[in-house]
Amino acid sequence: MSVMFASRTDAARRLAAALDRYRGKNPLVLAIPRGAVEMGRVLADALGGELDVVLVRKLRSPGSSEFAVGAIDETGWAYVAPYAARYGADDAYLDAEKRVQLETLRKRRAEYTPARAPIDPKARIVIVVDDGLATGATMLAALHAARAKAPAHLVCAVPVAAPDSLELVRPHCDDLVCLEAPPEFYAVGQFYREFAQVEDEEVVALLARQPRREEARPQ
Repeated sequence: MSVMFASRTDAARRLAAALDRYRGKNPLVLAIPRGAVEMGRVLADALGGELDVVLVRKLRSPGSSEFAVGAIDETGWAYVAPYAARYGADDAYLDAEKRVQLETLRKRRAEYTPARAPIDPKARIVIVVDDGLATGATMLAALHAARAKAPAHLVCAVPVAAPDSLELVRPHCDDLVCLEAPPEFYAVGQFYREFAQVEDEEVVALLARQPRREEARPQ
């Protein structure tokens, strides 16, 4: 499968065009850290909205830290994939993994937004963005976390996804925007020419740079 996007910024610009119907409606863009925060900044600026993070973590497979057998949000709500046990993730393992990931989420919230509460999604258009869906577990947890805050309209936005993952998340949002869903999907990074790791310091800087409201309005 050939590369589809030069970088996350390139993917975000293409997503912004696909989400143009939300421009000027002050959407709240919730990015899944860390990779998608750069994309969220591009989307929020392009659509005249605000940026924040939705903090979720994948539950890692015992055999591979990159393979998700589920995901958890800040409240402790977790999605466990039906195949988890097949990969060795029994109840005892999952309980321990949930504790590890919840502690990581607590640390990230303290680091990412130390001086303010999360932006309230209630009654707003909320766009949850990630750089791609592999298993879809993390996005499902993110949509659940966002839905619990009673948005008026909940959008899932990704540049690329495995077809099965799209079907997993589709019932949990009001609008699903995905640019590409190739049948041969192995990892999100295979579809990007540049896919560098995003550091915590970059996330903090991107979240701190909210545009002035007059700049956020469409011209």
